[in-house]
Amino acid sequence: MDDTNENAPLSGKLRAAVIGVGSLGRHHARNFAELAATGRVELAGVCDTAGDTAEKVAAEYGTTTFTDWRELLDKADVVSIASPTNTHCEIACAFLEKGVSVLVEKPMAVTVAEADKMIAAAKGSGAKLMAGHLERFNPAMVALRPHVTNPLYFEIHRVSPFPNRSLDVDVVLDVMIHDLDAVQWMVGNDVKVSAIHAVGIPVISDKVDAANARIEFENGAVANITSSRIGTEKIRKTRFYQTNSYVVLDYVTKFASITSLNPEAAHPLLGILINRLEINDVEPLRAEIAAFLDAVENGTEPPVTGEEGRQALVLATGVLEKIEAHRNRLNV
Repeated sequence: MDDTNENAPLSGKLRAAVIGVGSLGRHHARNFAELAATGRVELAGVCDTAGDTAEKVAAEYGTTTFTDWRELLDKADVVSIASPTNTHCEIACAFLEKGVSVLVEKPMAVTVAEADKMIAAAKGSGAKLMAGHLERFNPAMVALRPHVTNPLYFEIHRVSPFPNRSLDVDVVLDVMIHDLDAVQWMVGNDVKVSAIHAVGIPVISDKVDAANARIEFENGAVANITSSRIGTEKIRKTRFYQTNSYVVLDYVTKFASITSLNPEAAHPLLGILINRLEINDVEPLRAEIAAFLDAVENGTEPPVTGEEGRQALVLATGVLEKIEAHRNRLNV
């Protein structure tokens, strides 16, 4: 937070605002309003270029309506940005340069160059920049993460019905990026990618609606990821193998289990152990926002840094490059 802000809150509480209150941003507003009710923050306002939408959300959560995010530059200490991806960089940089900490929805930017500008703006002012990779806060992932040791092979499926939203980006930046981030995080953010193979096609929109990527890492780990936004059901399943165990993770049902062999069993078939992990069923977005506020208040690194958001974007960009090359061969 910028200590020189002449409009700093008299209450001492962080003033929060949400930029973009469409299908996802309205849930950011709801969570900040609920946190405001507990006394943790003040909800300074919500902003959307669609005035009717902004007014409806503001009325529901008892805050002020804005249609121009610039009006909030001196009225907030932290902001959630859930506007269209092509606006993230401009909005985030303006707030970061003012010393306002930013939680920006995935993908953090359209291009890696934009992500670099956002990271530089945060470093320049000392404000916090956090990328909104929500699946890291899913209760199943929270329960599983301490048990991840050395993932070797992933099979991942993420399928959604056609959304009629987020169509400013393709399925890789809209959907697959969740799993690209999660895989990189579990394999290790310091482990480099050695090869990417990918295919993808437009089906309903003019952008890629279904894609498959094979990511190979320098340590030998491999991930096969299938993503689609033209399915008939909602699937969010990750399966992977690591040394001596098989892991199942379902983000929708918030289920995680680890299957392994008991080395003390008299026979391998008698020694299969299935450990269904205990879940603390907290709303992922609430956990994400709380972690963001913790980082701002305590002056610590956010749990998903701008650099990690950039890393996921780099990987997604690499997938898109391979998809484009393949589409050129298919002439589609």
